Amino acid sequence: MARRVAVSTGGGDCPGLNAVIRAVTVTLIRDYGIDVFGIETGFDGLLGRGGARVRPLTEESVRGILPEGGTILGTSNRGSPFAMPREGGGTVDRSAEIIDRLHELEIETVVSIGGDGSMKIAAQLLDLGVNLIGVPKTIDNDLLVTDVTFGFDSALQVATEAIDRLHSTADSHHRVMIVEVMGRDAGWIALHAGIAGGADVILIPEMPYDIRAVVSSLVKRARSGKKSSIVVVAEGAVEAGKGAMYLDDRASTHTIARRLGGVGTKVAEDIAEACGADTRATVLGHVQRGGSPSPFDRVLGTRFGCAAAHLVAKGAHGRMVALRGADIIDCAIADAIREPKLVSPNGELVTAARSLGVSFGD
Repeated sequence: MARRVAVSTGGGDCPGLNAVIRAVTVTLIRDYGIDVFGIETGFDGLLGRGGARVRPLTEESVRGILPEGGTILGTSNRGSPFAMPREGGGTVDRSAEIIDRLHELEIETVVSIGGDGSMKIAAQLLDLGVNLIGVPKTIDNDLLVTDVTFGFDSALQVATEAIDRLHSTADSHHRVMIVEVMGRDAGWIALHAGIAGGADVILIPEMPYDIRAVVSSLVKRARSGKKSSIVVVAEGAVEAGKGAMYLDDRASTHTIARRLGGVGTKVAEDIAEACGADTRATVLGHVQRGGSPSPFDRVLGTRFGCAAAHLVAKGAHGRMVALRGADIIDCAIADAIREPKLVSPNGELVTAARSLGVSFGD
């Protein structure tokens, strides 16, 4: 059984990360007497010029962090250690440095907490002999095998509350309010928040929209006496025949991926131009990632953390904890990243929304 274990949080932050860190730390110490360490700023913390940024985690150091948002260890989504940005352009593979640092620190197992990108990095490190246990985290809820990832419920609550608040101002001014939520490739937040908030139009990446169909549904509502409408748009939604919209024309020198954004404003402008409606666009952005986790995410993060600690003790390397129904299970990390979990255009939730009169712009 491993005697020294490190915890890493990678990718975008989200509510519930600290719940996992707390549960992993306390369970490993109390149940197994294992020494626990935290790697700061994801795997980047092992690549600093001044040495690894790693600190001991104790029951005292994780006390009180359960309700806190973000992660006490910090995180990074600037790229993979297999393709780190290089000064002057291009990338360089620094994975060997990761392995060397872990050996120097005598870390025998790493608990990697992250989303699709982090799990892909974990799978690559596994192939190089690093002992890893995965914990799924993403507000996008787009990882296979697990029914839900922690962070999703908290983000959904923020988006739904925003839609609730916009209903009253939309009614007061007889406006069409567009709400842009997160969701690069998967529209789970937009779909759930749209249904929960009583949206009239929901646009998601999995279903390219026709702006004429969107306008037609809004005009039909107006003619029937409806004074306002709510349109929920995922940041990765695309107009049929066109690509996703980005805030910058090319990747910067500081990040690998371009940043999505602008589709909410574009939809608002197109609606106004097509039918003369008074439109306003609200972009929720990173407010969906911040703040205290919901009770559901606190409990799920705690359950995931405890289950991951038990997998560490068993030496079940290459496994990821997951929620299946009411139970916590584990699966091969490779199975979780085989393909993204996307919204099915013919799925039950989309069908239910259509039955309520929601348009998907198709």
